[in-house]
Amino acid sequence: MFIKITDWESNEMTRKMPIIITGGAQRIGLACAKALTADGYDVVVTYRHTKTSIVELEKLGVRCLRADFSSQLGIDEFIKQIHQDYSGVRALIHNASEWGAEAESADLAQLMERMWQIHVFAPYRINLAFEALLCNGFEHQGKADIIHMTDYVAEKGSDKHIAYASSKAGLANLTCSFAKRFAPEVNVNSIAPSLLMFNPEDNAEYRQKALNKSLLHQEPGEKEGVLAVQYILTNRYMTGRTLSLDGGRHLV
Repeated sequence: MFIKITDWESNEMTRKMPIIITGGAQRIGLACAKALTADGYDVVVTYRHTKTSIVELEKLGVRCLRADFSSQLGIDEFIKQIHQDYSGVRALIHNASEWGAEAESADLAQLMERMWQIHVFAPYRINLAFEALLCNGFEHQGKADIIHMTDYVAEKGSDKHIAYASSKAGLANLTCSFAKRFAPEVNVNSIAPSLLMFNPEDNAEYRQKALNKSLLHQEPGEKEGVLAVQYILTNRYMTGRTLSLDGGRHLV
């Protein structure tokens, strides 16, 4: 299901070359949308479920599109909408994600399919569909980027989130392949966070256990994700690489 939220004039949208953030209504995606808007970029975010943050983003001038990347139809409708409204894209940030666990799933085959659909198939289809738009962004603005938001678990795996971890590893691999395909017009990189911020329902025992997994023992907050995105958007000599935001977990 895809619903266009804002009713802009078509000729105005065609002039703009936005940064598109999938899953931009909460957490890191939301923080990035606000920060990049403040930096002067035109920002488009997608969201799956209605949230109060959507109203906040629209007041800031962010275009909010409802899109469900768990189905091919949802992906196709999103692609069609962007092609209809824009002549180029400055950057594409694949942040849409779902945290699925085997213990919470009655249908493991469906779980694996859904994780790969959201984290691998959707970015794969969207990247290929927007190749010309990204190259047009490069031609007119001198820079175009794709950023894949992966996960620290892509490196180590997870015994409790096997399907999720494998799909994030697949997304990490897409970074290398698309970096080769799109060079030199489009830089393609990944950001792999571990713990950046807790959820409100996380109890004290869980929080302390999670903090102890890294050398730095801290909850850095969403700002570290924002800084990583801003760095990639300004850097001109990095592609096919991953920025790891894990507080030194790999050394523990």
